[in-house]
Amino acid sequence: MGPTTVTLVLLLAGLLLLTGGAEVLVRGAVGISYRLGLSPLVVGLTVVAFGTSFPEAAVSVDSALSGRGSLALGNVVGSNIFNILVILGASAVVAPLTVQRQLVRLDLPVLLGSAALVAILLSDGALGRVDGVLLFGLAVVYTGLLIRLGGRPNASATGDGSHPEPLVSAAPADTQITQPFFYQLLFVAVGVGMLLVGARLLVDGASAIALQLGASELVVGLTVVAAGTSLPEVATSLLAAWRGQRDIAVGNVVGSNSFNALFVLGAGGAVAPAPIDVPPGLLTFDVPVMLAVSLACFPIFFTGWSISRREGVVFLLYYAAYLAYLVAHVSDHPAQEVIQTGVLVYAVPLTVGTLALMVWRQWRTRTT
Repeated sequence: MGPTTVTLVLLLAGLLLLTGGAEVLVRGAVGISYRLGLSPLVVGLTVVAFGTSFPEAAVSVDSALSGRGSLALGNVVGSNIFNILVILGASAVVAPLTVQRQLVRLDLPVLLGSAALVAILLSDGALGRVDGVLLFGLAVVYTGLLIRLGGRPNASATGDGSHPEPLVSAAPADTQITQPFFYQLLFVAVGVGMLLVGARLLVDGASAIALQLGASELVVGLTVVAAGTSLPEVATSLLAAWRGQRDIAVGNVVGSNSFNALFVLGAGGAVAPAPIDVPPGLLTFDVPVMLAVSLACFPIFFTGWSISRREGVVFLLYYAAYLAYLVAHVSDHPAQEVIQTGVLVYAVPLTVGTLALMVWRQWRTRTT
């Protein structure tokens, strides 16, 4: 077999491992939520989100140690953009997603705050060891807070004060409760392992193809590596949405983004032998896009406690525009300036203004 054939085989094997790993991980996570009495949302925000963020962590730490800092930064920023626009968007198209009150009150502010903190730390043009330790420490605090809140009776309340629908899984609820806890932990471990191997096969093959086309490490990190390491989140959230486990579908994305910004980037910055230089293009375009999509989640979730199919389609269209800019940038096409201006000057302000109007109308409705 030639090099191209081998690469395609590796890509297919990676995809199969990701799909199987997502199924096993979701089964184990649902079982753990029953056994420990945690809400499905908290399981999605911790166990599943942390497990599916392992590929990003592995790539970022390896890149930082090998002196390829731009790849590590592009991986985190690109993954966070991809997670919100593509995974949440596609999951909402599969099945409109219900958002819980805890998500809006705690986890979304953490998501937005972590994105803003990353932007602030990168604004001086470098990510140092102190920055990495700070981010990593905040990830530990956030995880502990989630686990503590998970034991409260109202932790799983929905936006209207009711409790979410029971989880729909392949196994009945009583089976998941009586199944040995060791088996549930084994499901999670095996699922995470399959996701890691599958993501690595996909990323290695796709990165080799992209680099042969002459793309920079930053662009490869923002696109191929970001999408490849986010494939566990894709498989897990889409599967959870299809099976009716909406809390895990939403919590997985929100939790993964917070873990990416705090844990993954923090670990990369902490272990890097020298401060990681921030490419100028990342600061002027990609980081503002990451902030904008993080900000867009808050009013969309707040206004209706849900993500509709229409809002999911809008997210997917925005990512298509973002991807078009990156493709134009790689090919040095004149359209890149037009797309960049359209996104930053027109699309982002228009979106923020529209979402602000939605919040104002919702507030007026609730106060009258």
